[in-house]
Amino acid sequence: MARKTKAEAAATREALLDAAEAVFLEKGVARTSLEQIARHAGMTRGAVYWHFRNKADLFQAMLQRVRMPFRELVEEIGDPSLAERPLEAIRLAIRKGFERLEQPRYRRVHAILIHHCEVFGDIDPLAMQNEMAEEACGALRDYFACAARLGQLRGDLSPELAASLMQSMLGGLFHDWLRNHERFSIVEQGMVLVETQLRLVAPPPAAGE
Repeated sequence: MARKTKAEAAATREALLDAAEAVFLEKGVARTSLEQIARHAGMTRGAVYWHFRNKADLFQAMLQRVRMPFRELVEEIGDPSLAERPLEAIRLAIRKGFERLEQPRYRRVHAILIHHCEVFGDIDPLAMQNEMAEEACGALRDYFACAARLGQLRGDLSPELAASLMQSMLGGLFHDWLRNHERFSIVEQGMVLVETQLRLVAPPPAAGE
């Protein structure tokens, strides 16, 4: 059998991840076997093991396709002036994240992680969710700390509290939307909440402004 080219191997890997998304969403992670994933993709179980050590490895690879580290979202915006406008950096990065979430793949995978995944073997969904939340909250703290140094954060509000408030609001919004994604747009409704909260944490305008 001829060796696959890198492009063919990459396409096979992506097809297996697509199949995993579909079967995990239908059956749940714990009740899904690698053979079922292979069959859904029209491949053999050997093809799965060629690309992934086990189900946990495949699950992690599926998550990596939709990871959105906060700092990377800011970097993707590509605006150097945001270094002096940290609250605007937060706003734009969150908007970019919301826009990604409305893409079917991002929504499906997060739905699997939140609603269709139990602790199983090396798969611990709560630990994964905590890791993602801690990364986002840490980045928010850094941006709010920068805002404080630049005089762009209310003097009676610590960066830690500002980050916690934003993280709590985003978490509640995300879970509400994931349960009812057809009822409202997370971009439209979410940005109203985010922009309102950013106005509340900014210093009040000086008299006469």
